[in-house]
Amino acid sequence: SEDKVDAILGPNLISTATAMADVANAEKVPMISVAPLDVTGDKRGWVFRSEPSADLMIQRVVQDMEEKGVKTVAFIGFADSWGDLLLKALTKATEGKVKIVATERYARADPSVQAQVLKTISAKPDAVFVGASGTPAAMPQITLRERGYKGPIYQSHGVTSKEFLRVGGKAVEGALIPVGPVLVVEQLPESHPTRKPGTAFVQNLEAKNGPDSRSTFAGASWDAWLLLQNAIEGTLKAGKAKPGTPEFRAALRDGIEKTAGLVGTNGVYTMAASDHAGYDPKAIVLIKVENNQWKLVK
Repeated sequence: SEDKVDAILGPNLISTATAMADVANAEKVPMISVAPLDVTGDKRGWVFRSEPSADLMIQRVVQDMEEKGVKTVAFIGFADSWGDLLLKALTKATEGKVKIVATERYARADPSVQAQVLKTISAKPDAVFVGASGTPAAMPQITLRERGYKGPIYQSHGVTSKEFLRVGGKAVEGALIPVGPVLVVEQLPESHPTRKPGTAFVQNLEAKNGPDSRSTFAGASWDAWLLLQNAIEGTLKAGKAKPGTPEFRAALRDGIEKTAGLVGTNGVYTMAASDHAGYDPKAIVLIKVENNQWKLVK
């Protein structure tokens, strides 16, 4: 309010985004979150996001489970809001399809998940889903493999960083992960809508930050900017309001909500009053860790 900010980009943590969403709505400033923030009703008004929802990502995981003939799955995840979100999404997506036979939780800073893994293995699941993010997500998979678990292990889209690969080492080989396509853009078929813009983005990003500096977080951040830029251009062209005013912010909010078929690096976006993410689920791909690299599965 002091600087008369016309829009907010970010953040990329759900807990922070939740707090910021209240301020954005109260101050009537459009905000595009890079975290998969799920707001409904009146709270949705001024809040948008460029990151696909956990529901969409987990639906992709469950689809693969069904194709593999998985009948039972165990969940090991964070005992926080991110873990809650992923467990809720998994419960919803597996209903009537795959049975959840174990639910184990751990804190991000826990030094061990031996007890959770032993309980998980005793449930004899066909597959395990790790509902975590970052390097702490590697620990359940490392422990599962050490204890001899040989079934498929799925991770959330919150693990796609080189640090996860470094910490997990050989134990995370074969991990299956749903992601936005920018991470494996060169491996996409020519027909994929984000291949061309995603390739251009990755080339520019890695030219400035070095090889393999890409991430789905970078793609979501850039797409947040594209959504805002598109709305700014339309609002300025209309010429009905001056930047730095409540009228401009309101017009900008409306412009973001009218986004239609915007092709980004990580997906295609079409917003609506009832959908402030607008992410086309067909853009989501499944990858696996192979030889310490991200490999497109389909």
